[in-house]
Amino acid sequence: MLKFTRRQALGAAALSPLATISPAALAATPKDTLVIANQITDIITCDPGECYEIASQILMSRVYDRLVRYEAEDMSKLVGGVAQSWTVSPDAKTYTFKLRPGLKFQSGAPVTAEDMAFSLQRVVLMNKTPAFLFTQLGWTKDNARTLITAPDAGTLVFTITEDFAPSLVLNLMSTLAASVVEKKAALAHEKDGDLGNGWLKSNSAASGAFRMVSWKAGESLTLEANPTYRLGAPKMKRVIVRNVAEPATQRLLLEKGDVDMAMSLQPDQITPLMSNKAVRVESFPYSGTWYIGLNCSDERLKNPKVRLAMKYLVDYQGMANTFLKGRFNVQQTFLPIGLMGAIPYNPYKLDPAKAKALLAEAGYPDGFEIRFDVPNTSPFAEIGQSVQQTMGQGGIKVDIVSAELKQVLGGYRTRKHQMVIMSWTPDYLDPHSNADTFAHNDDNSDSPKTRPLAWRNHWFEPAVTAKTKAASREVDTAKRIAMYEDLQRIVTDTGPFIILFQPNAVVASRANVHGYKPGIIEDNYFYRTITKA
Repeated sequence: MLKFTRRQALGAAALSPLATISPAALAATPKDTLVIANQITDIITCDPGECYEIASQILMSRVYDRLVRYEAEDMSKLVGGVAQSWTVSPDAKTYTFKLRPGLKFQSGAPVTAEDMAFSLQRVVLMNKTPAFLFTQLGWTKDNARTLITAPDAGTLVFTITEDFAPSLVLNLMSTLAASVVEKKAALAHEKDGDLGNGWLKSNSAASGAFRMVSWKAGESLTLEANPTYRLGAPKMKRVIVRNVAEPATQRLLLEKGDVDMAMSLQPDQITPLMSNKAVRVESFPYSGTWYIGLNCSDERLKNPKVRLAMKYLVDYQGMANTFLKGRFNVQQTFLPIGLMGAIPYNPYKLDPAKAKALLAEAGYPDGFEIRFDVPNTSPFAEIGQSVQQTMGQGGIKVDIVSAELKQVLGGYRTRKHQMVIMSWTPDYLDPHSNADTFAHNDDNSDSPKTRPLAWRNHWFEPAVTAKTKAASREVDTAKRIAMYEDLQRIVTDTGPFIILFQPNAVVASRANVHGYKPGIIEDNYFYRTITKA
């Protein structure tokens, strides 16, 4: 999934001690309150069955507990959330979950299997953006209530109709969409059969670490600690996210102590903060993949030797060591490090002599001229200029066409590009999420049912698609991991992608703030572990 809307931050809320204080007058934030400056104007709903924007995923994942999850204490291991344990039938079609006893919603009502079944069903029945996560399992509006059931208050059972590996299915159950919503509260506010969606856009019926106090669109979102949370009350009693769109303003507020954390700073703000002893700058791996797409409908790019030559005409490490330093790491596979099966496979470096030899073998000893669509924002523009320069060393004349991201995307989605630079992030924490777009294309016509990145670049390799499908179905997790390792090498070496970097998330905090533990996707950005000295 391409996520290019960045998180935007917020102002104070009604129940906050900051609500009546002018930000300019603040000397320091309260000791029991964490104030975050971010970009969160992409929030359009707080319903976990509808949320799909970055900021709402980050924040609602703090409010709602889900069936299973990755916890801050060990983000490499999938553990129970609402579920205490689970079993999978021998045919990998039926999943039985035993819920943790004694869990309560923030209303005080008990969390039951009926609530959990209702929560999964409503994602499919509402058919909002996240529905595809579950409909790929074979769940539909017609069968969801039959296939997802609660035989008793402590047991959830669901059956899938498609062939998928248990590890993939369980990873789907760790997404925000698999959050448990209090059925009674949602249905009490139902209107016109919306299953409470209208009410849950700005209210919560949850059992997570925090309770949502208020959301003021374009201004602020306030969370309050849940003292009865199953892993213990969060360290901060309150979290306020302020909408601060300008990175320069975020930096100023952080230096003054008006906010505790700034989440969307750019290099111009980060570099001066490195020498400020009152501030700490940290870098965390993120799950993005930055790449150049090569359209194989172009006769030149259809030639595998040409594509291979172009992979030797990029100065990956040079960029990572200079203008991208600290923000990007070289990672030349479609799986970012941190996802199951990801490997640090980086076989390519700038080698114009090797590239020229390959181009000569392909029938282009003098190179050729090609259009390169590049978004006009940083660091796309800087990367594009570097690639233009190094491609020239191999005889390839690159003509950069710069435009707004939406315009570049429009041409890319309709396969009108020759070369394009873009980024991608997985929809969920499973290798299939990326493999299904980088390596799967079973219909190269102009009107397919799905339009993965392989399709966008006219890369049609039935054998690779077959390997992708097989990996998604493999029940043995160790074998499945090995299959994705093999698939990554194939796509890196033969595919239509010059895969470049994995980005880092850079966060600046006041020096007295500790314990922030973000995972590599937005579902796993934890606030409950944060303390202030």
